[in-house]
Amino acid sequence: MCVRSRRVKLRVFPTSCPGRVRGTGRGSDNRVTSAFGADTGHHMSETSFSAQRHMPYIPSHDCPVCPRLVQYRDENRSRFPDYFNGPVSAFSAPADTVRLLIVGLAPGVKGANRTGRPFTGDGAGDMLYPTLVRHGWALGNYGREADDGLELVATRITNAVRCVPPQNRPVGAEINACTRFLTAEIRALPRLRHVVALGGIAHGAVLRALGLKKSAFPFVHGAGHGVAEGLQLTDSYHCSRYNTNTGRLTGEMFDAVFAGLKS
Repeated sequence: MCVRSRRVKLRVFPTSCPGRVRGTGRGSDNRVTSAFGADTGHHMSETSFSAQRHMPYIPSHDCPVCPRLVQYRDENRSRFPDYFNGPVSAFSAPADTVRLLIVGLAPGVKGANRTGRPFTGDGAGDMLYPTLVRHGWALGNYGREADDGLELVATRITNAVRCVPPQNRPVGAEINACTRFLTAEIRALPRLRHVVALGGIAHGAVLRALGLKKSAFPFVHGAGHGVAEGLQLTDSYHCSRYNTNTGRLTGEMFDAVFAGLKS
């Protein structure tokens, strides 16, 4: 895996209340740093909205920020009343143990939008979760449902956009609107060592959340970027059914991404 490192000063700003992130004022000098923890125990996930709604990286279940996504959410609530149908929270080990953050694009309408857990219920999860199990970042068997008993090991899985977009294609304003939540999420992980971005949109969202320019860190499948002291961003094509069916991403290519992560 190609690893590119660049010395940069990052400014990730604190949140003063749930759902808000302060702007990029010059007076702040907070930096993204992480210490690699010794604890490698496995833990149950934190997926309950009610348990996480006080956290600054969790939008409300009826988040009103993006009109197009709100309209689509309302349509899905009418069509699929038994679905989760709201901003999907992260699937995570306890925050103080997380060393790996995986960032995807957005919930799938019949995947995470149905189950309420990222990458659960569609083809992307069929590749992601068994890969994590093979490389020691998860335990158990993936069963395409949020109650399948799967446990993550020092790992957190989230999305650049928290609500399902029409045709799985968020627009720029929707991606930007969710940046505040990703910024707060990264800042809440004191032991974070690796971020894996699944696809170019996730890659750009991570850089934006860290206050970095995309031009300095181009997306290349398998590339690693030193984006802060002790923190590496690794790129991968998204493990969508489209990418795997067309051969753009193979199982071997995806395995290599996680094999290249040094704990």
